[in-house]
Amino acid sequence: MTTIEQQTIALAALFQASALVSNLANKGDIDGRDSKPLIDSLFIQNPEAFGDIYGNPAQNLQLGLSILQRISSSQSNEPEATRYALGLLHLERKLSANPSMLDTIGDGIHNAKRQADHFSSTHANTIAALADLYKQTLSNLSFRIRVTGNPTYLENNHTANQVRTLLLAGIRAAILWRQSGGRRWHLLLYRGRYAECSRNLLKANLP
Repeated sequence: MTTIEQQTIALAALFQASALVSNLANKGDIDGRDSKPLIDSLFIQNPEAFGDIYGNPAQNLQLGLSILQRISSSQSNEPEATRYALGLLHLERKLSANPSMLDTIGDGIHNAKRQADHFSSTHANTIAALADLYKQTLSNLSFRIRVTGNPTYLENNHTANQVRTLLLAGIRAAILWRQSGGRRWHLLLYRGRYAECSRNLLKANLP
């Protein structure tokens, strides 16, 4: 897998998480087939290969790849998903400067994995544990993601937990993008590369 492919997959995961946060905030519901690969990725901390983190991107990151392809091709600006994605990239930089918080998050994910193993990664108890971890750590940094939408949905406890868990999964994707060499200026100068790579990865799922 090339570096551009790794960066594209990580960005697709980031935009998928961001889009799902937007959907939860505005519609109160998401497709579990889109959220599960992102949540599962939190528990894959020491993969043997990059491809082990999200599995088949054409299947598990189809939503994110489609959004990234449209944005990179200037076919759409996807304002809410883009706002959350850029916010998560900024939040990741704040987190990277706080090694003690990184350790706390790592320990918290390790503890939540016991619940995921006992119930499932998408069970309400697991989601609540991951959401609480986000609330106790990332929510206390100087920069915070402001999620806007329908108060009816955002005030629902389980929906709020799903939002925080997906933001945590978005941070995971942002970390992976940085680790694979991604930089903010790449979002502008590598748009053509990301668009082409997204199209190619999506085509891999065609019969």
